[in-house]
Amino acid sequence: MRNSSFFKIYAAFSLAYLIILLTGHERFDLFLKPILIPIIGFGVYFYRKFPSQNILLAALTLSWLGDVILLFTDLGEIYFILGLVCFLTAHIIYCILFNKQKRNRKKQNKPLFIFGSILIAFYLIGMISVLMPHLGSLEIPVSIYASVISIMLLFAFNGFLVWEKPGNKLVFFGAVFFVISDSILAVNKFYAPIPKSSFFIMLTYLLAQYLIVVGVLKLNPKKVEQIV
Repeated sequence: MRNSSFFKIYAAFSLAYLIILLTGHERFDLFLKPILIPIIGFGVYFYRKFPSQNILLAALTLSWLGDVILLFTDLGEIYFILGLVCFLTAHIIYCILFNKQKRNRKKQNKPLFIFGSILIAFYLIGMISVLMPHLGSLEIPVSIYASVISIMLLFAFNGFLVWEKPGNKLVFFGAVFFVISDSILAVNKFYAPIPKSSFFIMLTYLLAQYLIVVGVLKLNPKKVEQIV
């Protein structure tokens, strides 16, 4: 199977899964959700070797574990916490991954970086402020998670300023969609129900993973076929 085939299969299965969620058949989560990240993971695995390949695979593996564990949140709060830990670790690994990518520009646009950092800080403060009164015993875990994903976004934004195009844009927007996905999940769970929340959470999440993966692959020299 050609490397690009995995990405096409991922897109097709993701679309089918999103249609199922949109039509309200969320009970199929148990069958479809666990296979999505492994598909794109195989695309990374069978891609030509590059220095940060195993780091990317580790982040995807932890994301997959988080996906599977969160399927069982109805059985107890412990599953939500374990899923949170998996994704927290995945985001830390994504930070490491982004830091390992080759810089194309030696000089960073410092004013733009400072402006972006301030916006991310406002997001973090705003999100925690909105959620804090509703978190109960999860105040510390959720605050730590929000901080880590904000740092992940900051790493991606820094990369956007110094990496080669178009990989820099793909990774950055992937990180943005990841933050949007987790924000929808948090608001829906702790603040107020959001109509079709599962659909919007998974739409942004699946797009985030795809953009980050394709972006990282484009940041690394390759002699294989186009993957998008």
